[in-house]
Order: sequence, then structure tokens, then C-alpha cells
Amino acid sequence: MKGKLVFLAGAATGYVLGTRAGRKRYEQIKASAERFWNTPAVQRGVGQVQGFVDDHASDVPAVVSNTAKKVVNQVSQVGKRSGKGSSSTSGTGTLPPAE
Repeated sequence: MKGKLVFLAGAATGYVLGTRAGRKRYEQIKASAERFWNTPAVQRGVGQVQGFVDDHASDVPAVVSNTAKKVVNQVSQVGKRSGKGSSSTSGTGTLPPAE
């Protein structure tokens, strides 16, 4: 019991001292990150990524749908080849190559 109390007291002391030093370091890291984020080079990159996302966001549902259809087709083909007529595999654990 005494060991647990000493451990808890040490943990509490370490927490208090660590949070004081930790907060200062956190503020330093935060300020550095903000300075980096606001540099012209980073903001140009952010603008390029935002432009790409804006241009291609409408394509995402079609790509996801087509990919899902291909996966369902491959799984059903594996099931048919195994002779079971279900979506279970033939025991090899692999799918046929993507088309």
C-alpha cells in the first residue's frame, strides 16, 4: 500500500512539473507551426491542393461506385469458379488479378 501511495505522489508531482514545462514548449511548437503554415510557399501549396480538390470532388462518387462494382464482380467470379455459387473463395485466399 505504501508503494502505491509513493507512486501516486510521484506521478502527481511529475504531472504538475511536466505540465508547467510542457505548456511552455507546447506554445513554442504552436508558434513555430503557425509561422511555417503562413509562409508563402506553404500557402501556394495549400491553394494548389484546394484547386485540385475543387476540380475533382465531383468525380469521387463515380470512382467509388465503379471500384465497388469491380470488387463485387471479382468476388462473385471467385464464388462461381469454386462451384459453390456464393461469394466464398475457393480456399486459396486470393482474388483474380484486377482488370
